[in-house]
Amino acid sequence: MDQKIINNLNIIKSDIEIKKKKVNIIAVSKTFPINKIFPLINNNHVHYGENKVQEAVEKWTSIKSNFKHIKLHLIGKLQTNKVKFILPLFDFIHSLDNMKLAEKISLEQKKKKFKPKIFVQVNIGNEIQKNGVDKENLDSFLSICKKNFDLDIIGLMCIPPNDDNTELHFKEMHNLNQKFGFNDLSMGMSSDYISAVDNGATYIRIGSKIFGDRTK
Repeated sequence: MDQKIINNLNIIKSDIEIKKKKVNIIAVSKTFPINKIFPLINNNHVHYGENKVQEAVEKWTSIKSNFKHIKLHLIGKLQTNKVKFILPLFDFIHSLDNMKLAEKISLEQKKKKFKPKIFVQVNIGNEIQKNGVDKENLDSFLSICKKNFDLDIIGLMCIPPNDDNTELHFKEMHNLNQKFGFNDLSMGMSSDYISAVDNGATYIRIGSKIFGDRTK
């Protein structure tokens, strides 16, 4: 099983190398116990993704102190009352989606003297039920985050609608990312990472393609 996980990761790496792209693979380790993740850690894999704050704190606090190369990514919805627990454990936040949260992160990073790298989540499909900043509000949102809150915004992030138009949404994200002058773009998961890489993703979030199906 240990070797299978490493082999799965190597297949994804090979897919990306064929494209001649520089892409960071976030191994989405949420719900998986640490013994399933250790093969990758011992193989010097760098990036890991979690979406539950409490689970991540319990799982990663001691490991990150022992393995300095690890970068931890918060990829799920972040509640404002959880911000105080995530710094400095998480190096990246992928889901900044509202002004209240931006202000809270700003206050906390001053207290902890630690600035995480942040992606702003865009509601690329204008879905009522989905989190993210609306496209038409993106310009003002980014401006306030940088000028008022001193956040280290490194790029945009999206979870595209399940509407068979993934490629179009990824293209639009790439254009938006370029418009605002960002070098990094977070999009693409196990089912669509090839399309995401083709459209400029520099961080892809891969779970089942590495670890297998989740049991919970």
